[in-house]
Amino acid sequence: MEKNVALALILTTLAGLSTTLGSLLGLVVRKPGPRFMSVTLGFSAGVMVMVSFVELLQGSIKSIGFAYANFGFFAGIIVIFLLDFFTPHEWAGHHDRSKGEKDDRLLRMGLLVALGIGIHNFPEGMATFAGTLKDTKLGVAIAVAIAIHNIPEGLAVSAPVYAATHSRGKAFLWSFLSGVAEPVGAGVAALFLLPFLTPTLLGLLLAFVAGIMVFIAFDELVPTSRSYGQEHPAILGVILGMAIMSLSLWLLK
Repeated sequence: MEKNVALALILTTLAGLSTTLGSLLGLVVRKPGPRFMSVTLGFSAGVMVMVSFVELLQGSIKSIGFAYANFGFFAGIIVIFLLDFFTPHEWAGHHDRSKGEKDDRLLRMGLLVALGIGIHNFPEGMATFAGTLKDTKLGVAIAVAIAIHNIPEGLAVSAPVYAATHSRGKAFLWSFLSGVAEPVGAGVAALFLLPFLTPTLLGLLLAFVAGIMVFIAFDELVPTSRSYGQEHPAILGVILGMAIMSLSLWLLK
């Protein structure tokens, strides 16, 4: 059993830290221009919407039923909406804001994405941990699939942070931290939650996270991607993000 626990923690750590590969992709471009930022932020929105509706909410519905899953989903939306409402921020188009204001919004958005993905990675860590304890081959398969779709998630975090701060170190750090949530989730499961982690609780948690990520995508990522005056690249970025995430999820099957 101890051997399986150690293997589960190793697999979960490797899967979570694959976000750093996506982060490196986001740091390749030295001076991101409006077209690059529009596509990249749209891509981030597509990633978050696809993983929320196709993986998290769907998995929750299968686990706890349509009504409870949607209750968790809209609870997540309401919670993040209230947080957003009580921490108001000025919104104006890309061309109407100073460079400092644009950078502040990009940084805030990047940190929100990191938070959403980090919360989403937490139950994934639990799933990888539990799957490995049940069957080593199952755990490896889950970890590989999670690692694949964590790569675009890393890009989703690093690109806006880098554009706002022009710091590769900060962009890499936040992407790294969003991935660390995965082994942290496994560690918490191993130490505290394993006896109490029921399918119902996990299903509600997955739906709740899906609601948070969808709100961030629609409220932050899509409007900002279009604010660069690149409407077609923005929507192409959304479609590309959805396509790549759907491919990575298909490889999980």
